[in-house]
Amino acid sequence: MTSAAQATAVALLLRERLSTLAPTVLDLADDSAEHVGHAGAARGGGHFSLLIVSEQFAGLTRVARHRTVLDRVGDLIPHPVHALAIRAYAPDEFPS
Repeated sequence: MTSAAQATAVALLLRERLSTLAPTVLDLADDSAEHVGHAGAARGGGHFSLLIVSEQFAGLTRVARHRTVLDRVGDLIPHPVHALAIRAYAPDEFPS
């Protein structure tokens, strides 16, 4: 599998897992190209940035929101996901 195909497959898997949070916004960016030469990238681990908005984050601290995300995708770290930058918001905190 090519690295582009692998990144696409990983992104689809992340989206599928995160769909259980019923997000109103889910923006997932593959930042791997920005990390070429980095040890994690050399082993094929992808770098991703996530913006997610879900009612399930209402009333949760930032740490609790990250844990909620990682409960669904943490087993993918460190491979095939080497790094995941998370921005998680409740709907009333995120401008439409």
